[in-house]
Amino acid sequence: MTKQTKTAIVPTRVEDYSKWYQQVIKAADLAESSPVRGCMVIKPWGYAIWENIMHAMDDMFKSTGVKNAYFPLFIPLSFLEKEAEHVEGFAKECAVVTHHRLEKGADGGLQPAGRLTEPLVVRPTSETIIGDSFSKWIGSYRDLPVLINQWANVVRWEMRTRLFLRTSEFLWQEGHTAHVSKEEALERTQMMLDIYAKHAEEYLAMPVIRGRKTASERFPGAVDTLCIESMMQDRKALQAGTSHFLGQNFSRASGIRFQSAKETEEYAWTTSWGASTRLIGGLIMTHGDDDGIILPPKIASSHVVLLPIIRKDEDRQKVMEYTQSLSRELKDIKYHNRMISVEIDDRDIGGARGWDWIKKGIPLRVEIGPRDIADNSVFVARRDKDHRNKESIKRNQFVGEITSILDEIQKILFDRALSFKKEHTIIIDDKKKFNDYFTPENQEKPEIHGGFALSFWCGSDECESKIKEDLKVTIRCIPFESDTGTGKCICCGKSASGRVVFAKAY
Repeated sequence: MTKQTKTAIVPTRVEDYSKWYQQVIKAADLAESSPVRGCMVIKPWGYAIWENIMHAMDDMFKSTGVKNAYFPLFIPLSFLEKEAEHVEGFAKECAVVTHHRLEKGADGGLQPAGRLTEPLVVRPTSETIIGDSFSKWIGSYRDLPVLINQWANVVRWEMRTRLFLRTSEFLWQEGHTAHVSKEEALERTQMMLDIYAKHAEEYLAMPVIRGRKTASERFPGAVDTLCIESMMQDRKALQAGTSHFLGQNFSRASGIRFQSAKETEEYAWTTSWGASTRLIGGLIMTHGDDDGIILPPKIASSHVVLLPIIRKDEDRQKVMEYTQSLSRELKDIKYHNRMISVEIDDRDIGGARGWDWIKKGIPLRVEIGPRDIADNSVFVARRDKDHRNKESIKRNQFVGEITSILDEIQKILFDRALSFKKEHTIIIDDKKKFNDYFTPENQEKPEIHGGFALSFWCGSDECESKIKEDLKVTIRCIPFESDTGTGKCICCGKSASGRVVFAKAY
């Protein structure tokens, strides 16, 4: 923590939000850039967050009948070429393998040698190769539905990268399903979006808006794309999950056919849906403060850190025995399908020890010294409160109430984020006010600030493109719970029905 700003993170969010974000990741020891440009190393504290996200989401998927599988990292180029809109959408982001071995060159260095008969694309998404498997697995309506998910890495060659939010390689899950009818596929598309929204709000404590993407923002090759959008503390939007109704487009391309109950040959109706490690970036930007990340307890890497206070050697054994005994007691408690996770930090580094855990965002910090032991108490600090706010609690009370305390922290984080989103979501019908709202020089004015603007849009690609070009603002979604009234398009002034969500975005 610096004396100048009295915060653990420099610069602060107000001073430089982008650099603040990078410093939070560094201070919390979440991840670091790798030797491969645009890629990252996810460190244990950061990966534990992803594991907890995975476990919660995986349980939710499986409760609907989805099963996990794994498909190849390499996709034949010809597979991508089968669906024209799909390959066009991903062509600029594809990494391509053209050779299969290395040999020494004339200068003694290594060089590619064996050229592949057909280039292989490093998986940017798996609709085409999974479609090939589906075409082999499905022959009859009795084989449907097929409900598959995979946890994997993908590569999308990014030029401008940022840890967690946009990297050339990232981790995600991608679900793929095939159905006998359009109605069943549409129901699955909506069901998976609802799971993403439930996970975001109940586990990540991130309030979201559910909606539909415009035609220009749809997943390449999809008939319809549903999404959830969340507001970050710089008032930009983050897409936190998407679910796509693919119609029969990919079935026709991959030959996913089945014999119906009426003995006619039909193409299956398919869906795909995904969420990635960018959720960790969203978590940081939704809840973090100028002292570091704040982790919602349901997905926190660990729930509590025990900090033994040992000032005399003769106190060491007593303090450590008490600490370890408390640790064992806490680890026997179940909290939302996880056992309480406990860290013990007995490093002799003074006040820096506590600040390390503040920056890591652990929900509860518990100090234990000889006086606390004598009183059979613990000294507790919560990450959702000021770092100076500490409370002495009887040990038995703390153990008995820890799950309630964690739930309270979880709720407070969600309520804060929801209040922030509501405060910075406004209805705008005047074009000048709209332009001012998203103009950088007006961002510092408290009465004219960026955020989510609910405005009318005529539905034309021209107006959508012009707003994007002029203001770097996009239609994040057409919300399901939209104003169904009529008004004038915020761009061209023509008649329009229903408001959409405009925002700058990551």
